[in-house]
Parts: sequence; structure tokens; C-alpha cells
Amino acid sequence: MPANNESPRKVLRRLAEARRGVLVPGAFNAMSARVIEDLGFEAIYVTGAGVTNMHLGLPDQAFMGLHEIAEHTARIRDAVSLPLLVDADTGFGNALNVRHTVRVLERAGADCIQLEDQVSPKRCGHFAGKTVIDTDEMLGKIKAAVDARQDSDLLVMARTDAAAVHGFEAAIERAQKFGEAGADILFVEAVTLAEEVRAMPQRLGKPQLMNMVIGGRTPTFGAQELGALGYGFVLYANAALQGAVAGMQRALTVLRDTRRLDEDPALVAPFAERQRLVGKPLLDELEKKYAN
Repeated sequence: MPANNESPRKVLRRLAEARRGVLVPGAFNAMSARVIEDLGFEAIYVTGAGVTNMHLGLPDQAFMGLHEIAEHTARIRDAVSLPLLVDADTGFGNALNVRHTVRVLERAGADCIQLEDQVSPKRCGHFAGKTVIDTDEMLGKIKAAVDARQDSDLLVMARTDAAAVHGFEAAIERAQKFGEAGADILFVEAVTLAEEVRAMPQRLGKPQLMNMVIGGRTPTFGAQELGALGYGFVLYANAALQGAVAGMQRALTVLRDTRRLDEDPALVAPFAERQRLVGKPLLDELEKKYAN
């Protein structure tokens, strides 16, 4: 937490309003969140896709439930002090379910809750075959989310997947209405043209998040360029996940082929580094403090 004891929610609101393209990596568990914080990033995205992939071994197609993401959020909240943007998919039902979702995730430690306008069961924004609910139904969900929050500093982020279904202009129209309904941050998912990426900060009044999916449908922009365009956040939801998978594959291939694995920092984190990241030195000090 900042030296002035500014809450993570106030920090996140300030970062959104600065519109300087703050990089937000995704965390799929407490250890990945520790690595993100340790490397100096300013906020963390608790990724539904990442939790689904890494803990269920399944694709991002609505297999994760509210209490699974809440449990992961609470564990990550205990592990780090950075602001947490939490992926709540479709809100796990209708407007009343969204109300419950917001209350559960706020208690778990979310600083921003993301809701999307897909029909349930949803699917990854960069998969084919998406469908979206009516605009009015999504507006009801956003209003329910805004009303449900106990702390007015909790942010609500509204995502639309309408670009893939109804086209870019329809997505812009939806996002504008989402902002008018009370969403603090807007997220237009899976636009496919560079000129659309460049246009959105000029078309929408609220702070926005741009999702950079490695291998996805949106053209890749650097965070500096996106910040200059006026985006508040640049999301890499599964960079840590994809890096972790690649690292596991490299290390385990060497183990399989050579029948041994030494402490090679090119392949595995050193033992001492692993203990540092999980806070063992602090716990050693506390053990001494509380010893009889």
C-alpha cells in the first residue's frame, strides 16, 4: 500500500483517471500475484481464464463459478497489497445474481469487479461463437452492481463482446450506455482493426481498458502507445500463465530427456528465490518473535 495509506481502491481509481496505459498482468493464484508485485507492476487482474486453465485444466468457457473466483481473490488479497481487478464473467446470472456476486467479491478483497455482456455460458472473448445479451439486460446488471457495492470506492468495469457479434459501432454504442449506467471503466473486447483501437479513447468518455491477448484477435500495441492514446489500463491477462506453461515445458523436457535437473536459473527458479517469494524470511523472524 502507498506510504500515505491510500486504499488500493483509491489508488486504482487514480490510475484509471490518469489514462497513461498502466500495465496490468493477470494472476491465476497467489504465487503469480507475488511475482507480479515483486516485479514492480501497479495493479493485478485476477483472471477467470487463468483460474479455469490452471486449476481446472479447462478452457475459458464458464466452468469457473463465483465461489472459486472469490476464494482465489481472497488468497491473492492476503498475499499482495496491489489493487485487484477481478474477472466476474457474466456476474453468474441475472441482475440479482450480480448483486450477490459484487457483495461476495467485495468481501473477498476485490477493488474492481468486471462484468461482461455475453450470454451464459460465456466463452473467451477471442473464441468464435460468442453471443451477447440485450443491452437493457446488461444495463440492469450494471445498475445492480453499482447499487450493491458497500464501499463507493469499489470500481465496476463493464465489458462488451458486441464487436464480434454486431460490429464495432454497436459495441461503441453499448459501451457508452454502460458508462451512463454507472460503470467506472469500459472494456470493449476483441476489436480487430488498429484504427478501432486508436478511435475508442476519442469515442468514449469513461476510462478504458485495452486487452492485449497474446495470439488473439486484437492487433498488438505497446502500453506506451496505448497510454498516449488515452487508455487507462493495458491488460495482459494470461502472460504469466503462458510464461509459466512454457517454463514448465522447458524444465520438464530437460528432466525427461536427461533424467536429472540441476539448479539452472535458465530453467528453474533457485530454491532461495522461491523461499523469498513466499515470504519465508519474514516467517522465520516471526517464529523467533513468538518463540517461548
